[in-house]
This record gives sequence, structure tokens and C-alpha cells, in this order.
Amino acid sequence: MCGIVGYIGKRDVAPLLLEGLQRLEYRGYDSAGIVVSSPKSAGLKMVKAKGRVRDLEAKVPGRFKGTTGIAHTRWATHGAPSDVNAHPHMDPENKVAVVHNGIIDNASELRKKLEAEGVEFLSETDTEVLTHLIARAQADKLEDRVREALRLIEGTYGIAVMHADFPDRIVVARNGSPVVLGIGEKEMFVASDIAALVAHTRQIVTLDDGEMATLKADDFRTYTTEGTRTTSEPTTVEWEAASYDMGGHDTYMHKEIHEQADAVDRVLRGRIDDRFSTVHLGGLNLDAREARQIRRVKILGCGTSYHAGMIGAQMIEELARIPADAEPASEFRYRNAVVDPDTLYIAVSQSGETYDVLAAVQELKRKGARVLGVVNVVGSAIAREADGGMYVHAGPEVCVVSTKCFTNTTVAFALLALHLGRTRDLSVADGKRIIEGLRKLPAQIDEMLKQEEQIKELAKQFADARSMLFIGRVRGYPVAREASLKLKEVSYIHAEAYPASELKHGPLALIEPALPTVAIVPDDDLLEKNRAALEEIKARSGKILAVAHQEQEKADQTIVVPKNEDELDPILMGIPLQLLAYHTALALGRDIDKPRNLAKSVTVE
Repeated sequence: MCGIVGYIGKRDVAPLLLEGLQRLEYRGYDSAGIVVSSPKSAGLKMVKAKGRVRDLEAKVPGRFKGTTGIAHTRWATHGAPSDVNAHPHMDPENKVAVVHNGIIDNASELRKKLEAEGVEFLSETDTEVLTHLIARAQADKLEDRVREALRLIEGTYGIAVMHADFPDRIVVARNGSPVVLGIGEKEMFVASDIAALVAHTRQIVTLDDGEMATLKADDFRTYTTEGTRTTSEPTTVEWEAASYDMGGHDTYMHKEIHEQADAVDRVLRGRIDDRFSTVHLGGLNLDAREARQIRRVKILGCGTSYHAGMIGAQMIEELARIPADAEPASEFRYRNAVVDPDTLYIAVSQSGETYDVLAAVQELKRKGARVLGVVNVVGSAIAREADGGMYVHAGPEVCVVSTKCFTNTTVAFALLALHLGRTRDLSVADGKRIIEGLRKLPAQIDEMLKQEEQIKELAKQFADARSMLFIGRVRGYPVAREASLKLKEVSYIHAEAYPASELKHGPLALIEPALPTVAIVPDDDLLEKNRAALEEIKARSGKILAVAHQEQEKADQTIVVPKNEDELDPILMGIPLQLLAYHTALALGRDIDKPRNLAKSVTVE
């Protein structure tokens, strides 16, 4: 859950690395460090700092020159944030420098063994173990020294290594944590995320697990950790550097909320088939006969992706009449679940690298299951491991808190549900109805965003709340779950989500004037049931904010959302609650794009 960036070429490396770290800071931001070298100067030069990348930049001296370097921005797993625990880590002779994402599971055992051999450790990190192992390896080539060290390692890693005796190269390796090479003109880049590369090159190579690479200024080669050469052809990424700019907004979260209409238009573009009232999803690699043989759908994701999967499961059941449910991938992979050959498994991840989801995919594949991926990043690990899938085309999402990717993922699930439904028993008329609803979404999102000033004023009323309750019934419950998570993530206000039908079974004990309730009240066949829940809360002097298609008499305030088809309403109802979370956090002075203790891509357990 950290950021790696490296460069080898002819340019002054420090400014390039610091710029790359700024673009990767959403992946980790409690400390940072940089190492550089130059053919004209002996040895490696390093600067590290606790805090943000700007704190590191302030410590880098003016004459910190070099043409090769690696850098890292950290999200702590082993050892508290500090200058010493920051990466890169170097050996006592200052010859080897390592940056590392992931977790070395047997670090404690290896550390004890090295200490018994006289090695002194400076940091509390697991990464320093790897640094010493490489420094003590006896092979003639740097690649072989890294390979020798990795044979002793258990766990996950994405690493970049420099050595003072091999100044013409950077050696990198991957096992469970992303490593991407950027191919330039007589210069090479490496990063844990293409965000650090697109300002300089759009030609990339993504390493597979168990793969290593050697970067030189004019060449690169890839090979397995056993030494067998691999063939890796560069691909062109569609995102440009401008996609990572704030575009005049004060925060990335605000920008990404306001990009949702365009993002939804992208996920729909080219996929709708009006002739047959269905959609084209060729990437599924699932023909009509195979689709009709599916007896169950299981959706796996974590956090926001899990909530999108809950909405997706409901749409699949409603439109395709296939039993479907969603489960946290972090739970599924540990409970020895029964893997059914007639079940279609769908793995959801914005980054396509979420470790818990990836591990679940690998376990399912081992047991012979068919797995589809729903991801935002082309060429990501889950996209490559899955049998097929869909890209959600949300574009880069930099804020740690996901907004537009959540919305696009729910729209992608609507497309999948429609496709499966029309393959089975969904009528042409219903298919046409859903397509018309999908086409309305971008304009309706824009219409909702025009209510931002009203929502901003509402948010000021909740900034003093110590806790909030979110409720919804059936279609509204996943919306309540996601809205509760958004508020927690970005404002740090405690929030709980419950099915509205469960109020009488315990949560009513919490209701009092100091506990605001946000109620999801769609205008569907459960409208009166939801209104009854508002009555229960009001009778106990609870304050209510309703998100509904019409003003609710029992609510203290109502955010009115445009009506779409019943099945698609959850896609729209969460958007004003993104704004509510944003403006509540803004009123509290939170660091909105980088909430405490969180990082964007969770690539560790």
C-alpha cells in the first residue's frame, strides 16, 4: 500500500522522482525517501523524511544530482512512521538500496538469524531484512544476488534495488504487489502505479507475479525469479498526465464526484445494442449457451467494491432471475467456501490489484471456477488472472475515497445484469426500458450535482455529530452501507448502516435527538414500508435526512433525487451522499484526499 518510482537515463533524477512520488502519494503518505547515483560520483546518496512528500522535498539539498534513482512513499505496516523506518533502506556500507511494497511474512525469523550472525538493524521494518540479504549475497551479478535473497523470502513484494557496484542498472521484482515498467527513449522508468509514469511515457510493461526485470538506460529485459527469460511487449495506456490533475477543483474527491456524468457516459459508450435491447460485452468470454448454464452468481470485493457488488447482485437477481449475492473477498478466501462449477464468480477491484480479491481469484482458479473481473485498470493483476470481464472506464481516481469508480462499477453491473437477463428470460420491452434508464443517467447525475450548495448547508448541521445512522431497505440498503462508509472514511464521524427492516430488532435503542438518521427512501413498491420506518424514528425524537424521489413529510430535510427505473435508482441515490460526506469533512477541516490510516490500493493483507 505504498508508492515506488524509479528512473535510469540521462536526466537529473531527483526532480523526476519527487514528481512521481507526488502522483503516488495517495498510495501512502506517512514518510518518504529517495536514493540517487551517478556514473560521475561514487556511491549512493539518500534522503528520507517522516511526513508527506513535501517534507522530503524540503530536505533534499540543491546539489543532490544523479541520473539513476529509486524513491518511495510509505504507508506503515512494520514500524511507526519515522525517518529511520522510511524507505529506501540501505546496508551498513551504503552499497545496496531497496524500496519495497508488501509484507515479508518470515521477517522476524530472518531478522533473528541475521542478528545472530552479527548484523545490526537500524529500523523496525521487514524491508531492512531484504536489504541485508542482498548485501550479503555472494553472486557475481546483481540480478543473481536479488534472486538469492528472494528465495529466502516468504510473503508479498514489489521491489526496486540499486547497488553502488552496478551503477548501470535497477533490478525490480514482483510477487503480489504491482510493478510497472515505463519504456522511454534511452531512459527507463519503474513504478507501482502508472500514475507516476504517464507524464513521461505511455508505453508500459506490467510484471507478473514471480517475474523480475533489469532496467538499463537503453534497454530492459524480463525473466522469472528462476532466471528463465520472459517475453514482455509494451502496451499503450489510454490515460494521460492531464487525467491526474485537479482541473481547477480544490480536491481530487470534489473533481471525481463532478466527473461522474462523463465517466458513466464512457462505461456505456459502444456497449448498447438497440436492435436486440441488450448490450455488447465481448470481454466476458462467455457465450449465450454458457450464460444460460449459470445457476448462481457470487460477487467478491472489499470496501466500496463490495458495496457495488451488493447492488450488482440485486440487479442480477431482478433482471436475470439468477440467485446472486455479494461477500467480502477478505472473508471468502479464509472460510474454505464450497466452489460450485455452476456458479459464476465476479471479482471487483478499482485498482485490479487488491490483495484480498486477487488471492480469492487465485484460489477460485485453482479449484476450477469461472471468474470474471470488474476492474478499472487495464492490464492489472485481476484483469490478467480472470477468465474475462469488464473494464469500468472511470478514468484515474486519485482520492483515496472512491466515488466515480463506485458509480461506474454499479453501472457496469447493470450492463451485466441486462446482458444475462436478455440471454435468459428478460423481455425485449424490459430490456428497452433498462436501456432508456441507463441513457438517462449522465443527465440525471448532472442534475443532482446542481444541488451541491443545498447539500453543503445540510452538511454543516452534521459536522458536530458524534455518530450517524444510515438505513435503507432492499435496494436502499447497499446505498446506506456505502454512504456510511464514505462518511467514516473522509470525516472520521462514526456511522452505522442497518436495513430499515431491522430497526425494531435492536437499533431503535440508539435513536435520540443527538443521533441523526439518513434514510434511503426510493419511490418503489416499498415506499410505504420505508415511510413506516421514518415514523418509528420520529416517534422517538430522532432527526431524519431523507434521500428520496419526493419530499418526505416525516423527515426534517429531504434531498430529492431524479427518478429512474426502480432497478437503477440505487446508482443515483448514493451520489448526493458522496457530497454530504465531502462537505461534512470539509467543514471539519479534514485532509479529504488522504484520510488518516488509509491508502488507495490495499495490496497487503
